[in-house]
Amino acid sequence: MIQPIYLYGSEVLRKVAAPADLADKAGLETLVKDLWDTLDNSEGCGLAAPQIGVSQRVAVVNGDIMADIYPYLLGFRRTFINPVVTEESEQMCEYNEGCLSVPGIYADVRRPERITVEYYDENLQKQKETFDKFAARMIQHEFSHLDGVLFTDIVAPIRRKMLAKKLTSIAHGKVGTAYKAKIK
Repeated sequence: MIQPIYLYGSEVLRKVAAPADLADKAGLETLVKDLWDTLDNSEGCGLAAPQIGVSQRVAVVNGDIMADIYPYLLGFRRTFINPVVTEESEQMCEYNEGCLSVPGIYADVRRPERITVEYYDENLQKQKETFDKFAARMIQHEFSHLDGVLFTDIVAPIRRKMLAKKLTSIAHGKVGTAYKAKIK
C-alpha cells in the first residue's frame, strides 16, 4: 500500500531505527511491499522505513530511475533488511543528492566510493555484496536514514547554513510534493 512519506521535521527521521524482527515474516513482507509501492509511486531511487513512519532497519533502492544517466543501474533493485556496512573504501566521491523527505533541496555530499554490505534480502536470505559508484551512493543515503541522519546533516557547514530557511519551511509544511507526504 502506498504510504505517505514523512518530511523534514518529523521525529521518526531523527531516530536510530531498531533492527527488524526477522521472525515477523508477515510484518516484514507488508513493510517491504509498502516501501516498494511507495517508492514506485514517487520520484525517488530509494526509500528507508523511517521515511514511511516505521523505525525499523529496512530500506529499498531502485536504480532504474537513474539508468538513463547510469546504464549499469538498469534492473538494479535491492531490499535491505538489517544491513551492516562491513567495509568502506578510503576513496571518497562527491555527488549532488536530494531526498523525498527533503523535497526541492539538493546539495553535494561526500561519501565512500565503495562499500561492502551484509544484509537480509526480501526472502530473508543472508547476503553479502560490494557496491560502488552510484549504487553505493543510493545505498549509503538510505542507510543514513536508518541512523537518523539526513543528507543535509552531512553537507558542508556553509551549505547547511544556506539551506536553513528552506528546511524550516519544509518543517512547517510549506512545501508541495507530487507524492503523499506528512510531517509528524
